[in-house]
Amino acid sequence: MSRDTLSDEKVSAEVDVLIVGAGPTGLYAAYYAGFRGLSAALVDSLPEPGGQVTAMYPEKRIFDVAGFPEIKGRDLISGLVEQADRYEPTYLLGRYATDLTVDSRGLLVGLGDGSAVRAGAMLITAGIGEFTPRPLPAGDGWLERGVVHFIPEIAAHEGRDVVVVGGGDSAFDWVLALHPVANSVTLVHRRARFRAQDGLIREVERLDVPLLTGAEVTEIRGDEHRVREIELELSGGDTKVLRAQTVVAALGFTAELGPITEWELDLDKRSIKVDTTMRTNRERIYAAGDVASYPGKVKLIATGFGEAATAVNNIAVELDPSVRLFPGHSTNTG
Repeated sequence: MSRDTLSDEKVSAEVDVLIVGAGPTGLYAAYYAGFRGLSAALVDSLPEPGGQVTAMYPEKRIFDVAGFPEIKGRDLISGLVEQADRYEPTYLLGRYATDLTVDSRGLLVGLGDGSAVRAGAMLITAGIGEFTPRPLPAGDGWLERGVVHFIPEIAAHEGRDVVVVGGGDSAFDWVLALHPVANSVTLVHRRARFRAQDGLIREVERLDVPLLTGAEVTEIRGDEHRVREIELELSGGDTKVLRAQTVVAALGFTAELGPITEWELDLDKRSIKVDTTMRTNRERIYAAGDVASYPGKVKLIATGFGEAATAVNNIAVELDPSVRLFPGHSTNTG
């Protein structure tokens, strides 16, 4: 949709704050906007809330969220959605934010389906942006027939022989998650060294999981329904065949911010520069979470929660200068 066709006639929602990105930071921002008495809408290209956590590691255990010794990704998202829903935010899922117009009434944001949102302010919590998994070359034609990039339901692979291809944190996370339910798990990496954190590598090594380095998947075989085995080429030139009904291609992904890069924001590679209030270089536009950049930034979910609260409180003041920046603690509101 071009800027020439963006008009109030296309508005499907009108809110105080439009949150672009429905991952953990965006969901917490929706809750906090409601806490500040602001109406909010969340737009996200994915069909359900949760961002990367829902799409990539719903079964992964997360250890650095305050108050939880450990929590699964899907459980964290479920709690955040329940918390946000207290204030009934509008969800605009499966849609991209495309065009932006700033006028005397605030912001008019076009969506990929041809509709638009009128908002007083915007908070961009887009994480790493739109992400696309890197394909497994030998896996062409086998997606949905045993080759996967993410595993929404670990239990669905109970009793299967699983091969995880990759050498980063995600590959080792999947091995740890699948080991208790799968018949067997083997990790295959084409290099001699892994990129994963040492702690993850040691944890997998303690499970006595086969770790095949210097090996590359050259062929996948099976029937019209499912993968049955894979062939590897080893560093010395030999080949090896492994039985497998699931092949997890954990090879990383590419990411981009998409149309956001055309909104005249001050960017730092794939991040948006912000000040201490989380405001960007443009009036009424803020950013928080992994997409926000400033000196000393640490990209953690916990960091995003604090940035979301900071951004929303400052948005509240920008929209109504008569309100206080600090609203008091939630425990004092009843």
